[in-house]
Amino acid sequence: MKDTKITENIKYIGVDDKEIRLFEGQYDVPNGISYNSYLILDQAVVIMDTVDKRATDEWFNNLINELDGRYPDYLVISHLEPDHAYNIQKLANKYPNMRLIGNAKTFMYLPQFFEIPNLEERKIVVNEGDIISIGKHTLQFFMAPMVHWPEVMVTYEQSEKILFAADGFGKFGTLDTDEDWTCEARRYYFNIVGKYGPQVQALLKKTSTLDIKIICPLHGPILKDNLEYYIQKYDIWSKYEPEDDGVFIAYASIHGYTKETALKLAKILEEKGAKKVTTTDLTTDDMAEAIEDAFRYDKIILAASSYNNGLFPPMEQFLHHLESKNYQNRKIGIIENGTWAPSAARCMKDIINKMKDIIICNTTITIKSKMNEKNIEELNTLADEILNK
Repeated sequence: MKDTKITENIKYIGVDDKEIRLFEGQYDVPNGISYNSYLILDQAVVIMDTVDKRATDEWFNNLINELDGRYPDYLVISHLEPDHAYNIQKLANKYPNMRLIGNAKTFMYLPQFFEIPNLEERKIVVNEGDIISIGKHTLQFFMAPMVHWPEVMVTYEQSEKILFAADGFGKFGTLDTDEDWTCEARRYYFNIVGKYGPQVQALLKKTSTLDIKIICPLHGPILKDNLEYYIQKYDIWSKYEPEDDGVFIAYASIHGYTKETALKLAKILEEKGAKKVTTTDLTTDDMAEAIEDAFRYDKIILAASSYNNGLFPPMEQFLHHLESKNYQNRKIGIIENGTWAPSAARCMKDIINKMKDIIICNTTITIKSKMNEKNIEELNTLADEILNK
């Protein structure tokens, strides 16, 4: 049986979704996802967010079981995205005396999703730093616009020093998944929140003044130990700083010759002493994981086939994803392939040049159909340049 106790008076009432295949219709989640929701039992009873429609029945069962005959006084709405907010309407209908706590933007967007009876009388609008006492527990609210929607806010419970962090510090995977936090939290961060680094930095600055003992995110495990580690990761990620010294090779090959070249370069880099070399096949591997690795390492090699006087679509899609996530501050090497009119390098550079603080290696390699001895010499030159040798 899942442990629902976070502290004596704060309970976990969320749900693990092990059946979902794609989160937000695009991210592969082989170990599912958790929809986290919390209950604070004091003189007043507070629900911290609801859950996705996929988990409605189980969530209501969890809620009613923990309420044990009591009625909720407040619902705090941290984030209106449907995976957290879908059950606001049903909850408001079930408990007509319950009031809704949100900020001005929360209530600007709420009517686009729901028709809440007597909303004007039921809503409580909070601003930056506002405080609501519910007995022994005191809730303080901090705005977190664009992390990763404009209405997002986080809540700090002062007595037990708990940060209810909305989508911050979330990860893919259910709560009972035994896996490393960092990998799936990184993939979650860069694909969902990563575009908004400056906004995450602003939130980290606000919360740095708080004495935080527990972090309760809306996805992933409750964090109680070594919080400095998680906060440091978020600081690195949101500054767009490389996390590891290594070379990430992303290739998009039509008939296998570009792949052959990319893998040859990986071997050369390893022989030259690269600390870490990792590769991904953009035609078959998880795109979200490729995005994660592109942000993780400080150097990247792009190898792609030309296609219709342009760029092979898997590479084009990958680069547009990086651009949309605010990719920056990296060193990039380029390899193109084309039998009669190579065009991939030009197209890749056109997209890369829209990114900030990118260094493109002077050595751009053109493969004419299949790698030859001259190309292998060029691969050695590119390897030296990307490694600064």
